[in-house]
Order: sequence, then structure tokens, then C-alpha cells
Amino acid sequence: MRQRAYGYAAVTLFCLGIAPVAQAELKPISEETMGEVTGQAFMQIENIPGDTHAFTRMTLTMDVETRMNVDDVQAGEIDGGVDFAAQHVALGHIARNDGEQFNGRTYSAGDTVHFEAFKPYIELAEDPAEGKLSGFRMGFGQARGSISSLTSSFSGDIGLKLVSDGQEYDATLFDENTQATNYRASHIGIDDGTADCASGTNCAPLTHLQSLYVGEEGADGVTDFTSDFFIGFQREGVDWQSPDGANVINAGKGVFINLPTSMKVDMSQLITQGVDRLQTHRDDMGTQLF
Repeated sequence: MRQRAYGYAAVTLFCLGIAPVAQAELKPISEETMGEVTGQAFMQIENIPGDTHAFTRMTLTMDVETRMNVDDVQAGEIDGGVDFAAQHVALGHIARNDGEQFNGRTYSAGDTVHFEAFKPYIELAEDPAEGKLSGFRMGFGQARGSISSLTSSFSGDIGLKLVSDGQEYDATLFDENTQATNYRASHIGIDDGTADCASGTNCAPLTHLQSLYVGEEGADGVTDFTSDFFIGFQREGVDWQSPDGANVINAGKGVFINLPTSMKVDMSQLITQGVDRLQTHRDDMGTQLF
């Protein structure tokens, strides 16, 4: 595993009313003086009410830019299967060609295109009736960037749009028997009654989707930040709220990964040639790297 991450956090402390020598007497600071003090905590803790769970979110006031490679990831290995299994997982990538554009910037060949993440957080969900932890998740207040992998089992949601015969469809996750599922899925396609994962009709293995961009659709082709990228671990179903309060995402029992993306992919391309992998290593090993 190789990781290169860049982050910064700033905490400014102002000490007011302290004499240059120690004093035995403590004196209160006036409201007027306190009103002149500004600052921001390194960690913010919020208690968030919910219909069936109570939430506690701990957010770091930190910005991160990273390019990271992980050889193998398995999470939720139980009952003879794995909730999420992927090899050669990467965040961020390297531009292959001059003029590559992403997040409103233009890159030259060999430039690092970082995965950008603001305000990382850990959130706990508690069942007030039982006083037990129902789940926890890790995510970012805002995130955008590329994710690459060779995924064989996926639990969660991928917000991909698939295009067929001029129409757009929300991508559906399937198991190998073409049953729609967001639990340990192995395929992705269009749930219009014609999908057949065995024959490759409106359905393709997840391994064909080797890279995608996390983020929301913005103006002029610029990918905007999303607040809904997270990985959760649940003892039971949990309704997680977006950090900005805009959405509620239901995550089922086990591991759940939410991958919002503004990408649109032609269904026939996904079936036949797939979505090529971005360059994720300094030495370019090709678009079908793994």
C-alpha cells in the first residue's frame, strides 16, 4: 500500500489579558473583550436527532488532497461472502495526456490529479431504546475525484447514469442471477425487464467499470463536490443524513458504500469494452491495467 496525502489544519489561539509575569489572582474577561476573540475548533461535534436513531458526528476542520493505491480491500467478510471486495483500489490519478481537464483545471501529462476531500468525519448511530450502537460511517463534508478498482463484490449504491437508445437510466446493481440488489452485487446494468447478466444483455460485470469520478454535475462540465460519499458499517438499517442536510440515504445491514457520480456511460460500451482505467501508477501500465 502506498499513500501520499496532504492535509492541513489551523488552530489559532489568542491569549488575552495575561501579564508578562505570573499572577496569583485570576480576573474575569469582559464580554466586550471576549467579543473580539475569533477562532475555529479543530474538531466539531454535533448531536443530530433522527426518527429511529440518534446520531453523533465528529468532524475535523481539515482539507485533504491525496493520491493513494491499495492492493486489496475486503470488508464485511461473513456468512460465506464479502460485502465489499476489490483489488487495486486507487483514489486520484495521473494525467495521461496534455490538456486533460478535471475540476475546472487543465493538467499536463504526468500531473497528479488529486482526490479532494474537505472536512472528514466519523458518525455514530445509536438506538435510543436499546442504548446500543446501530452503526458508524466515515465520510467527507465535501469530496470529488477519481476512484479506480477491480471490484468483484459491492454493497451500496453507485449513482451512475446508463444510456441506451437515446434514453438515460439510473444504474441498477445486480447479482449473477440478474436479481437487483445493493448487497454483494457483482454486476451493473439497466433494470427495464430485459437485463440478463448471463448473456450480457443490458448488464455488465462490475469489473468492467474500472474508473469513475465521484462528485455532482456542475456547470460547463465541471464536477462539483458531493457531500454524500461515505462508507458505513451497520448492525441494522440506518438512515444517514447528508452533512448539508439535503438528503437521507438508507444503508442496509453490513457494509454500505455510497458512490455519487455525475458520469454517464453508454450501456453497449460498458458491456463490450468497459470504462477504461485511469493511470494510477507513476509508470503507466495501460488502460486495462488489471
